[in-house]
Amino acid sequence: MLKKARIAVLVSGGGTNLQALLDAEKSGILTSGEIVLVVSNVKSAYALERAKNAGVEALFISKKALGGTQEAFDRELARVLDEHRIDLIILAGYLNILTEAFTARYPGRIINVHPALIPSFCGKGMYGLHVHEAALAYGVKVTGATVHYVNEVCDGGRIIAQKAVYVRDGDTPEVLQRRVMEEAEWVILPEAAEKVSKELMEGINDVRSN
Repeated sequence: MLKKARIAVLVSGGGTNLQALLDAEKSGILTSGEIVLVVSNVKSAYALERAKNAGVEALFISKKALGGTQEAFDRELARVLDEHRIDLIILAGYLNILTEAFTARYPGRIINVHPALIPSFCGKGMYGLHVHEAALAYGVKVTGATVHYVNEVCDGGRIIAQKAVYVRDGDTPEVLQRRVMEEAEWVILPEAAEKVSKELMEGINDVRSN
């Protein structure tokens, strides 16, 4: 039997995208990887409870306890990920910009879901409701979500998947946010997780067979 990719999901909030991934494991959409760890930089993040309810190890890492620097936080995060032998890191509503040193440590092994069609409404400051507020202010008729690889440029990595969502008359940022999650994020994130997990494991198994 082929080895499954060991997945860590990084979260900062409620964890709806994490739940979509957990549900995808149960339904058979995500079969080439298994979620073995959930890490949050926010102690009160409900995503940690979702992980515990699913029987997945959940950890909180405190930047403040590490001296308050992003570099120290990323070093501790890398230590935890390596300790758990993580193959794939998924950012699912993770509101913390990783350092270049961290992303360089895991090339092609970190993916993120962004609630817009990159390159629109992305980059520094574009997260959560801010993205949908910007889309509505600009007057776009189509928005959506993107899953992409993570590198040293915020929202700048190669795109893995995108799905469009129509903007409707009368949409508020909150209404649009929910529809983008339901129609796009919760669909393409599990599919991308499966695709990347499969590719990573095929590469590892190919190396072992040679």
